Amino acid sequence: MNPPPPAIAANQHIYDDYFREEFTQTLDENILQLLDRVWFRSELVGFDDYPERNNPDRPLIFASNHSGMAFPWDAIVALSHLWRHLLGRGVLRDLPRPLSAPLLSQTALMNPYLVKDFWKKCGSVDATTLNFETMMYYQDHNLMLYPEGVPGIGKGFNRKYQFQRLATSMVRLGLLHNTDIVPFYTINAEYLNPYAYSWDWINNFTKKIGIPFLPLTGLLLLVLVQPWAFYLALPAKLVFVMGTRIRPSDLTSKTPDELTREDYLALSEEIRQRMQTEMDAAVLAHGQQPYRWGELWQRMKENRRYFPFFLPFAWPAVFTEFERLYVKEGRRNFRMQLDRPGAWLRMLWRNPITLAYFIPLIGWIPLAIKGYRGNKLGQKP
Repeated sequence: MNPPPPAIAANQHIYDDYFREEFTQTLDENILQLLDRVWFRSELVGFDDYPERNNPDRPLIFASNHSGMAFPWDAIVALSHLWRHLLGRGVLRDLPRPLSAPLLSQTALMNPYLVKDFWKKCGSVDATTLNFETMMYYQDHNLMLYPEGVPGIGKGFNRKYQFQRLATSMVRLGLLHNTDIVPFYTINAEYLNPYAYSWDWINNFTKKIGIPFLPLTGLLLLVLVQPWAFYLALPAKLVFVMGTRIRPSDLTSKTPDELTREDYLALSEEIRQRMQTEMDAAVLAHGQQPYRWGELWQRMKENRRYFPFFLPFAWPAVFTEFERLYVKEGRRNFRMQLDRPGAWLRMLWRNPITLAYFIPLIGWIPLAIKGYRGNKLGQKP
């Protein structure tokens, strides 16, 4: 294996700066498994024949569509489900680590319930050119990215299953490192926050305060009077469908050095069209009943001893309590007793900041102070 260039070698600290497998495992055991089992009810379709690296020295590049207009619960659920799936098979090395929009880590506000460095502790790396190139030398896991970028997040409900233009860096690095692209398709995530739309002039403003986009929907009024709804997800059943792996070197006879920018744009468009065709088929197969209310009700009854923690209004307390136990008290290998009577009220008592999530309008003041502490408005990550 060729050694990385000096700039990349100097940047390899990003592999371990924040990522803590123990944090991810403990979070999954205590919170995410319950939310997925009851609220999101996610399914992996086609993942039993899990792809192996075609180039043992380079990670595969997993690529998916953005949910659009919702807090990225789809990425959280996909990765936590894959974590359990691969852990059970004893091949956790194959788990993809995500490259995420830097805005998600710029302020605590964009981390779920202000859990500091949530995304990075769970394995995310800011999606910059240098970081992407650095992660191509990473041996411990594969990579995952959303090649539509921020435009894919804010594309609006009317374009929910329309792939936006894909980043050419995915094709370029796939060719350069002779590694395959593995598409998978996120179905029903648009219904986490349905009928939401956006306008560029509004999003240009919100980006300056660390929010990638502002979804304009009826739920926006609820966010003002109940701040916990900022992270709200409706109970859409999330389905993740494996696509057909793509070998970029099969798409061109030119070497990476011979390809022009126009060539890369054409290759990226060819891949986008392939992925669009497969995603359309996945939507027809799995996207016709996004909520499945009967299944949701059945799961809630089966897990009633954990009430109210599978409901979104209780999530601020359980995430904040988890951070208190893991980070502030330094506990490890613990299990939160979510089925004990009065557990939610005790969490509110131990974490007074969570009361702000239920105070109309002025509740946003302490949350904004905590969410922006240590950050300058408009400062680039």
